[in-house]
Amino acid sequence: MAEGLADTPERGGHGQAGHVPVLLKEAIEFLAIRRGGTYIDATVGLGGHSLEIAKRLGAPGHLIGLDKDPAALEIAREKLVVGRSSLVVGNLPDQRPDWPEITLIHGSFADLASDERRATYDGILADLGMSSLQLNDPARGFSFQAEGPLDMRMNPQDERTAEQVVNHLDERELADVIYEFGEERRSRRIARAIVRSRPIRSTAQLAQVISAAARPMNQAERRIHPATRTFQALRIFVNHELQDLRELLKAAPQLLKPGGRLVIISFHSLEDRIVKDALRDGVKQGHYQLLTKKPVTAGAEEVDRNPRSRSAKLRAAERV
Repeated sequence: MAEGLADTPERGGHGQAGHVPVLLKEAIEFLAIRRGGTYIDATVGLGGHSLEIAKRLGAPGHLIGLDKDPAALEIAREKLVVGRSSLVVGNLPDQRPDWPEITLIHGSFADLASDERRATYDGILADLGMSSLQLNDPARGFSFQAEGPLDMRMNPQDERTAEQVVNHLDERELADVIYEFGEERRSRRIARAIVRSRPIRSTAQLAQVISAAARPMNQAERRIHPATRTFQALRIFVNHELQDLRELLKAAPQLLKPGGRLVIISFHSLEDRIVKDALRDGVKQGHYQLLTKKPVTAGAEEVDRNPRSRSAKLRAAERV
């Protein structure tokens, strides 16, 4: 889930102020927003996609935004309030009369599996990348490029941290996590080095242990930091990301109205494979018509503006 010097793709640009959602134009086009409809932004993040949805949705529409990260939700709330006040009457800002109802929920999109409202939603969007808010804060422990605690929780209320995983899983379990969620061929060697170096308390210490155990052997391996895949694996495992994604994809056909759109933006092969297979199976079961035979990727201009968008892949389907 990385490229170049960046260890993790993110949903926006390099910082909150310059936040630019990945594949924004394409996501909005595939959602085909119906004015007055009901939409879910399943990963509201810093609110970039949500703001554009809200602008097109209008009253009496309803936008529901979910995120595991309460800090991100507060930023999204501020952005959407500002968006609502963007209509100027005379010299004074006034409430936009056509602004949709907005509900922001602290939680995982996996919770949608328990939503009993069938055929309710006109569209569901999920951008599976990380936000700059998470990546750029060393205290969150997501990046090996800065010293920080081994946390990696998207939801600070969750109990399991990366530090607990690194220091308490046995060597075989740890190797399996690194291999399954990081697709790291050197997982056993890395797990052995981690176990021998315990206790490990910081991102920098862990990155150093991994780098010593998994030195790049060729030019291809030198393109990314040796710790990239292991950090990805730990983050996915700590936040049960793939399990949550499967729950969302399982629930989506029941939640969408006929003609409703499902749009998913993924950032690495594990996610994209799950999305691809779920949409393909949905077509076979008569739930979906595919809108993207191949994943949509960022153009050269967007990649130049935000290099982390290079690994983004968008897939979309329409409920039949």
